Order: sequence, then C-alpha cells, then structure tokens
Amino acid sequence: MVERPPAGTIPDSPGSYQFKDAAGRVIYVGKAKSLRQRLSNYFQDPRALPPRTAQMVATAESVEWIQVANEVEALMLEYSLIKRYRPRFNVRLVDDKSYPFLAVTVGEEWPRPTVMRGAKRKGVRYFGPYGHAYAIRETLDLLLRTFPLRTCSDNKFNRHQKLGRPCLLFHIEKCSGPCVGEVDHERYAELVAQLLHFLEGNSDDIVRDLEVQMRQASDELEFERAARLRDRLISVRKAIERQQMVAERNEDLDVVGVADDDLEAAVQVFHVRKGRVLGRKGFVLDKVEDLSGPELMGRVLEGLYDEEPVLGYPKQVLVPTEPDDLGLYQEWLTSQRGSAVTIRVPQRGEKRTLQETVTRNATEEFTRHRLRRASDHNSRAKALNELQDFLGLPEAPLRIECYDMSHLQGTDYVGSMVVMEDGLPAKREYRRFKVHVPGNDDFAAMEEVLTRRLTNLLEERDKPVAERGRFAYPPQLLLIDGGKGQLSSVVRVLEDLGLDEEIPVASLAKRFEEVYVPGRSDPVQLPRQSEALYLLQRIRDEAHRFAITYHRQLRDKRMTKSVLDDVPGLGPTRKTRLVKELGGMKAVKEASIDDLRALSWLPDAVADAVHGKIHSVGARPARRPPSGV
Repeated sequence: MVERPPAGTIPDSPGSYQFKDAAGRVIYVGKAKSLRQRLSNYFQDPRALPPRTAQMVATAESVEWIQVANEVEALMLEYSLIKRYRPRFNVRLVDDKSYPFLAVTVGEEWPRPTVMRGAKRKGVRYFGPYGHAYAIRETLDLLLRTFPLRTCSDNKFNRHQKLGRPCLLFHIEKCSGPCVGEVDHERYAELVAQLLHFLEGNSDDIVRDLEVQMRQASDELEFERAARLRDRLISVRKAIERQQMVAERNEDLDVVGVADDDLEAAVQVFHVRKGRVLGRKGFVLDKVEDLSGPELMGRVLEGLYDEEPVLGYPKQVLVPTEPDDLGLYQEWLTSQRGSAVTIRVPQRGEKRTLQETVTRNATEEFTRHRLRRASDHNSRAKALNELQDFLGLPEAPLRIECYDMSHLQGTDYVGSMVVMEDGLPAKREYRRFKVHVPGNDDFAAMEEVLTRRLTNLLEERDKPVAERGRFAYPPQLLLIDGGKGQLSSVVRVLEDLGLDEEIPVASLAKRFEEVYVPGRSDPVQLPRQSEALYLLQRIRDEAHRFAITYHRQLRDKRMTKSVLDDVPGLGPTRKTRLVKELGGMKAVKEASIDDLRALSWLPDAVADAVHGKIHSVGARPARRPPSGV
C-alpha cells in the first residue's frame, strides 16, 4: 500500500498526480486544482473510500506529481498521461469500432468521393462519421447524378485510360469521364468544390443554381437538358432529406447522450452543422474509477475532444449533465477552438427534445452492448480464475504473452508474440521477429526470440519510468506452442536471465491439447470444455496466425523480386516510371540500349546498368511458388 508523503512536501498548486505499483507502472492518473488537498483524500481509512479507489490505493506503492500553471494545463496533462500509460484504474474506452466516413481525396489529380475508415490521411477531406457504411453509399449514389465525380480505384481508372473507353458509370451519367478526357481539370475541380460545399451543409446554393439552370434550359427549349437537371435536383433534394434538420440553419453544435450503470457507460454523439445532423459517433467507457454523473461527463468530454473532430469544434455542446468543473471544460474547449464554446444542459424546446433523442440512442446501444458483453465478460473472468487455479499461478494472468515460430524448410524463419490483456487481444502490443538460426531448429529459434524479448525487459527496467517502453513489465503467464522440449528451452532462457522465479511459463501441445508446466512430467489436466483451455487455444491459434502471416509476407516479397531490383541508380520512383512509360515489364526487357538512353530523365549510366542487368547471362525473374506451398 502506498505511504503518505511527508507533511508539507505536496504542493498546494494545480497539477497531475500518478499512482504507481511495485514495478513502477503507472496505474492511475488524476488532476487537481490543489494537489495537496486532492491527494490527502486518498490517505484516510480505506473503509471510508469507495471500493475501487480503495483497491487502487492498496495496489499502489508510490505517488508522484507534476505541477502546472493552471487548471486547463492540468486537464490537458492528465489526459495526455492517460493516453500514454493507459492506467488500469482510469476510465478507458472498451468499444471504439471504426466508424465510416464519407471522404473526398482532394489531394489527387482527379479527386474521388469514397467510404473510408481508420486513421486520417493527408490530402483527404472527411465528413461524418456515420453509423453505417451503406448510409454513405446510398447518399453518394444520389449525389453522383448532380456531382458526377469518379468513384473508381486508381487501378481501374488507369486501365480505362489505357483502353480509351469509359466504364458503365459514365454511360449512366454518374461519372464525367475524366479517364477518357470527357471533362477538363477546371470543370472537374468545380464539381469537386460544389460537392464539398454541399457536404459542409451549404445545400441552398446548390438547389438554387440547379433550379435556375433548369428554368433556363426550359426557356431555351432544351428539354432534354432540362429533364436531366430536374433529375439532378430530385436527387439532391433526396440527399438533403437524409440530413435531418434539427436546429437553426446557422447553428453548429454537438449533442451528447449518456446511458450508464455502475460498471460501464455508453455514449452517443450527434454532430450538427448548420442545423443538420452531418455525423454521429458512439463509444463505450469502462468505469474503472468511482465516478459521479458530473465526473463521468468530464471524462466523456476529454475523450471526445482530445483530438479535433473531423467536422471541427462546435460552438455549443449539449450534455445531459454539467461536467464537474463547467468553467474549466469551457475554457479548455474555447482554447482548442479559438473562439467561445459553451457547454449546457438544454431545459426546454427543440434542443431538449434533441437531447432526449440522443440519450435514447445511447440507452438502446447500451442495452445491445450489455447483451453482447455479459456472457463474454463472465467467461473471460472465469477463464482467468481457472488458469490461476489449474496452473498454480500466484495471481490471475491479466497479461498473457504467447510465442510461435513459422518457416518453410528453415527459410524465412520468423517468430510471433501476441498478447492478451484481461482475456482480450491487445493487438497494438503484438510483435514479430526475424529469426537468424541455421537450418530447421525450433528450439534455437524460440530461445533467440525469448532472449531478445526478455533482455529488452531487463534493459527497460533500468531506465527512468518516464522513458520506459511498453515491454518494461513482465507477463503474468508466458505461453508457447509446443511440448516438453519447447518448454525446456524456454525455462533455460528464463534461468539464464534470472527470471525463472518471476515469470510463470506453460506450453500447450497441439496434439492432445495438453498443458505442460515446469517441474511436472505429466501434463496439467484442463477440462475439455473449460473456459481456461478455450482461452489458451485462442491465444495459441492467434500466435500461429500472426506468425504464418508474417512468414508469407517475407516469402512473397522474396519470391516476387523484380529483375530491376538492385540496379545502381534505379530507385523505386525511377523503376515505376520506367515500367509505366515503356508499357510494362515485357517492354522493358525488350527495349534496346538506344530506347533506354532516349529517355531524357534516365541517366545514360543507369540505362546501361538496366540493359546490362536484363541481358546478363542467366538473369531470370524469380517465379512465384505454386499456391499452397
């Protein structure tokens, strides 16, 4: 249990504090207007503390703090430390599915609208997020009649460009045909600008322009053109109907709804810009801390605005409950936006109705989430407790690391490390290794991989806590795929590094799903239908999958090397341009030295090297092995 710092050593100033366990790992991060007053609340009779707070204090071995100038800096520091250390006793995001966005690749020569997920890329404008990808595709299908931009991939675009004929979308007037020169860059850029203007919520100008063009075409007796404009106008109006009008046209606001119980909270957010709902997002928080309603709302706002939203910071945030320090959060968001941001609880009228709608969405999502996770959470807890009992572990293995090897007759030897935390895959903790052992020797390969991983563990421990990486802490169970032989090689590594008393180890033999532990000649009998065995099988199979995937990547890369690789002066850019301008690898191989030297951008020395490499005796491109090898 953490000892109270000496009287007078805790400053009476704003800052962030960090509780650490015996290994120096940060397990809780908090913020305070006054560090002295806030920390004194933890050093009282544990029976007076909330249960989860008491557990945190009992687990902690030390407490440190960082002073800052004001409360806003304390808030920002707290959240940055939580993101960095992911403390186990802080509220954390447990369900953050990748929501789809409508993206426009404005950085390309011929921009295209498409559905995108995941990390944001440069040169792309994003709109959303949306609840479902099909909603984006349906809206985009309507808009393409008015803004006929290409939606094809670059490969398809280049193929039709070479063929000299457009695809079906051009013929049904859902693409303007940039691949075959049916539209120039200026007109195409105008269409892109109009689409972006519409997606930003400025639909009135688009509708007005289409109406004017339609009437003008009708007055000039161009009835076919007028009919096409009419169809485009209908499509735009249908798309506008999908963007529900919920506020005044000049209002930009985010509406937050929350549904929670003692353990978790579901959050739904509607992003309203210029009065229309342009995106929505939802996530679930694991309430590891003991939080009141206002404290929870503060955590929700921190998670929601730690990075600038795709649609920008709103002028107003509507919440069901005011955060614990309203002025602090308003000041923080104002500094982030660069102009005033207000946070308030709507009391009546349309905004109150909208708030209730978003909260109802959160409640429904929370119900679905609990139904999905109830059995999963119970089975994971049962599996970890069973593992502790069956394997005689000192504690439930909250972090399990599993290792596996993959190779093909001793070539492209690789190892994998996969991690499960609290019974769930922690994919950002996965690691893969290139193994350097002669021949086909799984024992030596396993020893090399574990020596590298555990040596890194010992090196990281010697660093200051703030400089340690993610692997400065040992697993509560180290699992390998194999039998007694593999287990012996692992134990040998642990003994050599002095970690055999600290890190429990086990092996799972695939033939009979037998579990071996050091010091026992017979396998541990795990019931066939037990959650513990199921968990070990899952992590073993995941380690195997991860190793096989990496092995295939290396093998495919080696087997598909080009004859142009390793030509002096011919880098990736020149190689790509050479193949493209000559019309493919076959044309490059058939090109004469004069053809190569005729390329103004290719130096003569490089052209000679290319010709020499292609026509050297015995030069043959490597062939891909038969499928299934």
